[in-house]
Amino acid sequence: MTHLFRHILAMVAATLIGLTPLASAEAPKVQTQVPGYYRIQLGQFEITALYDGAIELDTKLLKNTNSAELQLLLSRMFVGNPKMQTAVNAYLINTGSNLVLVDAGAAKLFGPSLGHVLQNMKAAGYEPAQVDTVVITHLHGDHMGGLNDANRQPLFPKATVLVSQEDNDFWLSQKNADDAPTERQPFFKMARDSAAPYLASGQWKTFTEGSILAPGIEAVKANGHTPGHTAYAVESEGQKLLIWGDLVHAHAVQFARPGVSIEFDIDQVQAIATRKSIMKAMAASKSLVAGMHLPFPGLGHVRADGKGRYSWVPIEFGPMPMPKAVNH
Repeated sequence: MTHLFRHILAMVAATLIGLTPLASAEAPKVQTQVPGYYRIQLGQFEITALYDGAIELDTKLLKNTNSAELQLLLSRMFVGNPKMQTAVNAYLINTGSNLVLVDAGAAKLFGPSLGHVLQNMKAAGYEPAQVDTVVITHLHGDHMGGLNDANRQPLFPKATVLVSQEDNDFWLSQKNADDAPTERQPFFKMARDSAAPYLASGQWKTFTEGSILAPGIEAVKANGHTPGHTAYAVESEGQKLLIWGDLVHAHAVQFARPGVSIEFDIDQVQAIATRKSIMKAMAASKSLVAGMHLPFPGLGHVRADGKGRYSWVPIEFGPMPMPKAVNH
């Protein structure tokens, strides 16, 4: 092949390339996230974290701190200011004999970014009719709004709903609602509306501190955030998990500074004392922790950093069931 012929072929090829549109490798954007559930094994119990969604909270809601400290703590964890994202989580415990839901999410009480517990429960392989027990950490709307559908009909028709006696007496009291500051009165209505169908059917029950709500699940007093705010100690085959509810709303701030409270804490002093006590105990015991406002799936450990300060250590992603350890 002569040099001239090669040159002509190269010119023709270049012309054809210029005339032929290149195939696009670009795919349409999916713009959806994976289903919001994550599972771990705790002894013989299967724990499924369920993501209800996330909301943005104004950092001005945080108390007992200053703007300089707040900016430092938020920026070191790459968390936004003046708005910080806060997850809302729930937990499903399959003990083998009971299916227990801890909190039910917000439904649409606080806008479209929340209210996804039900769809994520179904994505995780469970139906609400299979739930036989619902335990509520406290009667704020983002923890019990998901008990009913949009028509205020129960979503968990076969479940007994268990709440602490103190929160029941506080939030369902019309007198307390009338005496409350105007900005807090809607929270009382949310609680009464959510409870009403289960009260009418007799499925609404109360418990006191230390009650065994199902085999392996015990109520632990954690008041301050609300009068009857409750954590749940879960144990199977010696493995332990504390579901601590709303002990922490701002992980970037409140682990390092447990003395920082939030506007939603009804008893600020008691909420701080409870947080410090439980964090100290969890760091010492190295027990697994779950929190309703920790970054999803909200499962991990508390590490003591000295001088009353702590860090949140999330669990690593793992398969189900976990493979047995191999000794080399």
